[in-house]
Amino acid sequence: MNFTFMDTVAGRVERFDAGSGSFRLATIDGRVAEVRLDGEVSAEVLRNLGEPYVDAGDHVRDMLTPGRHLFVYGIFYPEGDEPVFSAKRLIFLGRGPGEYRFEQPDWWINQLDEIAAFYRRAQFGQGPVDFRDYRTILRLGGDKTASHVQETDTISRLVYGMASAYLLTGDDAYLEVAERGTRYLREHMRFVDPENDVVYWYHGIKVDGEHEKKLFTSEFGDDYDAIPMYEQIYALAGPTQTYRVTGDKRIASDVDATLRLFEKFFRDHRHGGYYSHVDPILLNPHHESLGPNQSRKNWNSIGDHAPAYLINYYLATGDERHLEMLERTFDTIVEHFPEPSSPFVNERFHDDWSHDLTHSWQQDRAVVGHNLKIAWNLLRMNGARPKDAYRDLAEHLARTMPAVGSDQQRGGWYDVVERHRAEGQRWHRFAWHDRKAWWQQEQAILAYLIVAGELGGDDHLEQARQAAGFYNAFFLDHDEGAVYFNVLANGLPYLLGTERFKGSHSMSMYHSSELCYLATVYTRLLVNRQPLTLHFKPGPDAERILRVAPDLLPAGRVLLTEAEVDGKPYEVLDPVAMTVELPDSTEALRVKVTLTPVQE
Repeated sequence: MNFTFMDTVAGRVERFDAGSGSFRLATIDGRVAEVRLDGEVSAEVLRNLGEPYVDAGDHVRDMLTPGRHLFVYGIFYPEGDEPVFSAKRLIFLGRGPGEYRFEQPDWWINQLDEIAAFYRRAQFGQGPVDFRDYRTILRLGGDKTASHVQETDTISRLVYGMASAYLLTGDDAYLEVAERGTRYLREHMRFVDPENDVVYWYHGIKVDGEHEKKLFTSEFGDDYDAIPMYEQIYALAGPTQTYRVTGDKRIASDVDATLRLFEKFFRDHRHGGYYSHVDPILLNPHHESLGPNQSRKNWNSIGDHAPAYLINYYLATGDERHLEMLERTFDTIVEHFPEPSSPFVNERFHDDWSHDLTHSWQQDRAVVGHNLKIAWNLLRMNGARPKDAYRDLAEHLARTMPAVGSDQQRGGWYDVVERHRAEGQRWHRFAWHDRKAWWQQEQAILAYLIVAGELGGDDHLEQARQAAGFYNAFFLDHDEGAVYFNVLANGLPYLLGTERFKGSHSMSMYHSSELCYLATVYTRLLVNRQPLTLHFKPGPDAERILRVAPDLLPAGRVLLTEAEVDGKPYEVLDPVAMTVELPDSTEALRVKVTLTPVQE
């Protein structure tokens, strides 16, 4: 290469030569980069949303100690046998050696607080929470667009984020948004079918003043004019998380009725799994009007049940039927998704489980984040019903994914790649680009945190730290708020087209808040062995047994050690089952619990 270019290198300092003003950086994959501190160099310490810039420019030479993890953005000059790499920006992940700011106890809680405040302000301003004003599309700074199509899934994802923010902060402002959003979904996006005894959810509504037009089928490319399973799944995400907090039985009724929809019309009772689409008239997955979606199954129709709502619904209810559905889902994934000729799982299938390698954009391609999502959720399920098959596949994916799905020079995780390499190819080819999406970073962070926390291993913890470091260094929007949709491979924000938005068909607080919530759970309870406080507000009609387990965790690893009801200590609880027996009340109760890891 005979040209200059700027790029990012992530790694650990091996040595610093004060005389030459250079240091040696060991990259993620073990290569060595010689970095020069030429001319003007800026340096900073990693900061969270809502925090001021922390200038480290006067302390660079003192901070370049061996073992320190940092990101270097600089210029490559093609001079001599090896290109000269001149640093222009350094990002230190902590003030001291071995310190990672994102492992501080309140890091993710504070980040979620900032994200929730951004979306509350963007959607409703400083006034009352009125979902008639909700917009699917939000610009970079949170400004609304003229489009007034309200998508069911994006409202549900916002609701999920607000309910999660309440769980961690106990701030009533966030619970108010979650409850009002859940009510709005029930009143405007829900269709009750008494003949079939099911509920299904509209794609959304188009609002025009006081009038609204129901949009029954999906409006988007792959799913146009059909009812896709994933839209029904994500319609439940927000209400289910709200149900964990409030115990509102109306929510449970809706979830149960939607589950009946899944069992009656989407489930393949012959070959197993769930179909990806049904037609809008007969609710038939085999109807010819579905075209390329006829009799098809995919990751979203099978695996997305677990993280979107089903694990949370089981945590809230303790109903064994939901655990059985989870087990059936993960057994299906273990049996059909891996394929020895590729390190990546298969994602699309015909109804007999033969591979669908010609579908639209996917072809024979892998979504990197789905592989990480499988590893993460397999270990969650393994905490409830341990199986060697779950653990083995999770470990296999955790071990093989970094070399084929992550950026070994800059940090972070890629988007969509070809599942197979052609002869003579060293790298799995990118489908379109080498950009990195915020949600795929989430899957990596959570996957490696839970693998490290449950199975141990310094290598897994290192992967979690690398992923969290890249995400927190480059995805946080310190100017406008919340997080960016995509960044370039080097970490700079990509701000074109729909990827410029903070709200869209694909983005509405869900993944960023899920990350904050579960990174807090895993870091505190599994990795650092620190107590965790959660907040609930069950209503007067809620079940009197409140289940407060934060996630599916291995039996015996965490105990419920303290509880308060309306600010007073409360001792009617089961430490092992992590339940609180609530007193009768005519008002909603404020319940605060402390969960403590069992020390080995």
